[in-house]
Amino acid sequence: MSLAAAYGPGKFGLSFELFPPKTAEGERALFGHVDRLMAFQPSYLTCTYGAGGSTQDKTLEIAARVRREHKLPVATHLTCVGRTVEQLREYVRKANELEVQNVVALRGDPPAGDTTFKPVDGGLRYANELVAMIRRDFPSMGIAVGGYPEVHQEAPSAEVDLVNLKRKVDAGADAIITQLFYINEDFFRFRDACVAAGISVPIVPGLLPVTNFAQIKRITALCGAKLPASFVAELEAAGDDADAQFQVGVEFATAQTKELLAAGIPGIHFYVLNKSEATSQVLTAAL
Repeated sequence: MSLAAAYGPGKFGLSFELFPPKTAEGERALFGHVDRLMAFQPSYLTCTYGAGGSTQDKTLEIAARVRREHKLPVATHLTCVGRTVEQLREYVRKANELEVQNVVALRGDPPAGDTTFKPVDGGLRYANELVAMIRRDFPSMGIAVGGYPEVHQEAPSAEVDLVNLKRKVDAGADAIITQLFYINEDFFRFRDACVAAGISVPIVPGLLPVTNFAQIKRITALCGAKLPASFVAELEAAGDDADAQFQVGVEFATAQTKELLAAGIPGIHFYVLNKSEATSQVLTAAL
């Protein structure tokens, strides 16, 4: 089933993002967390795709197992990094055979050591080209693309970033899932700009509940997301108390989620980092 079916009148598209574990123990733990997250009746789950496609087989294995065990729509991430068009087509063909019938289509970050993205010979340079290829060659596949409430770090301006996003949507995307953010006003501003630009597909906020202050500082430094000063002060006040940091993060994410729900969002995509505790607490309090 296409992820597009998760959104629409009378529907709320709840989704969770997983990543392929590196060990058998990590995989066992992951599926324990997936079992607990199923209590919230998600619309679909997604699984990330490692740098340069390094985890592509594991990505499909994890997604297919979720599909098989929980009878739930699933999506694989797919990037343009290090792959020719034919290799990308072959990956989507394999995904389709495994009933992984949705793709989160991304350009991908430059490989380690590179400062700019360079496609391989016979590859694709932009995410809209990947969307167009999937939509043309695999018309039944659902396609989500990334959006950036705080502007993509490589974009020269919000206006250029929005033009690029519309290009991806016009190429055939069914939904936009945003990069994580912590200031809802940035999302609302982004959503309004998308509507004004003629983008009509669902715009789904991506949320990552904070459970560890040092970890979120690293993540936001990489993606350019801003942490509100008051939130940072609360996390700093928790000191080295891991439980206190966790509780501050859950309370912030709960308030953020409630405000977004009140604003009529079509769904929420949680970056769960292969855990269930924080997201479960947020959803229990907010829904």
